[in-house]
Amino acid sequence: MTGMTHPLPTDDWVLARRPPRNAVAADRPYAFLVEPEPAADGRLVDVATLFLSNRECPFRCVMCDLWKNTLAESVAPGQIPEQIRWALAQLPAAHHLKLYNAGSFFDPRAVPPADYAAIARLAAPFERVVVECHPRLVGRRCFEFQALLAGQFEVAMGLETVHPDVLPRLNKGMTLADFTRAAADLRAAGAAVRAFILVRPPFLTDAEGLEWAKRSLDFAFAAGAECCSLIPTRAGNGAMEELAAQGHFAPPSLDAVEAAFEYGLGLRAGRVFVDLWDIGTPGADAARVARLGRMNLSQKVEAP
Repeated sequence: MTGMTHPLPTDDWVLARRPPRNAVAADRPYAFLVEPEPAADGRLVDVATLFLSNRECPFRCVMCDLWKNTLAESVAPGQIPEQIRWALAQLPAAHHLKLYNAGSFFDPRAVPPADYAAIARLAAPFERVVVECHPRLVGRRCFEFQALLAGQFEVAMGLETVHPDVLPRLNKGMTLADFTRAAADLRAAGAAVRAFILVRPPFLTDAEGLEWAKRSLDFAFAAGAECCSLIPTRAGNGAMEELAAQGHFAPPSLDAVEAAFEYGLGLRAGRVFVDLWDIGTPGADAARVARLGRMNLSQKVEAP
């Protein structure tokens, strides 16, 4: 293990190392697309994913680069529904809707609660609505929004890692108990849970990163997650570059990503996906990445 003597990063430490954020508009999502994804019932469905523009998350996670596409100030009421309305008009029909927003949907400074009813009306044609939220912000507003929805509700939360020394060093402001409580509350309310898990977060070797990704998958499914998304940890936010320069971070090998994904699928505890966006791992040749993409859709391990 590397870097356990590194001091705990703080908000100020993370913010001081950031490059400038990108320019985004308050009335338009910064990206939107439709792509296939296996549903919980085994069907392959089309999913419309909207990357909403809004104020960044109040938590300054060491590994996060999503803040780069956020606004410095909160959106005005009505602007989030306008983003959704505009994007859906550009996209083909889909079965599920993901409203991802570079932070927590139930942070009232990011998505005004006054907009929940309008958002729910726009989401009414979809079988399932997925939002992202920090576990500590899963509470009353979350369930008030759920009550407005016509379809199934799913909340995606960052578990990141169950490593007892690494999780506090991610500056996430969360404990494993926070995740377990949020997942239990969501399940009790009839909502589905998706967990984001890092493959090789900082402060771990490649072999350790793989082992703790496996343990994190075990934990997430035991806590009630219906599916898990494996995220190969990447640089690109300033803080990770500094940790890399100090010898505390390197991206996971493609071997480790493949092995973590194969382990997760082998559990047969729920759906498992691997994030292939900008995978950027050394030796990430096209054939191996394409194999992972097919496994995302089939949920079956292919021969190497």
